[in-house]
Amino acid sequence: MGSSYKDLLVWQKGIDFVDHVYSATATFPKNEVFGLASQMRRAAVSVASNIAEGSARHSRRDFRRFLRQSRGSIAEIETQVIISARRKYVSPREERQLLSESAEVDRMLSGLISSLEKDIAVEETLEVTTRDDD
Repeated sequence: MGSSYKDLLVWQKGIDFVDHVYSATATFPKNEVFGLASQMRRAAVSVASNIAEGSARHSRRDFRRFLRQSRGSIAEIETQVIISARRKYVSPREERQLLSESAEVDRMLSGLISSLEKDIAVEETLEVTTRDDD
């Protein structure tokens, strides 16, 4: 956790995903500017923002909590992409691309969460061992 969140590949992919969501929603109908387009943009921004905020907390448990929030935002945006495709605001190709990118970020988040959980388990074991030694 010593490096910057900007060094995390999952954060970088999250930023790329934000760019793609902004581009995809730029062509939404005017009546959706403050509706679905805005929700999609906020959810996408939330993914990368939660990664950054969690990393800055300098606690594995806090970081894990924020990564889980990012995963929730991924599920939210996947739902919104599907709705957008049903409304024909995005093409089937664009839908597949957005869902593919979101799935990739989700897999990366899951892997990072698993890694943190292993580290947390080791920390807990060391804490118990240290207390037993006292």
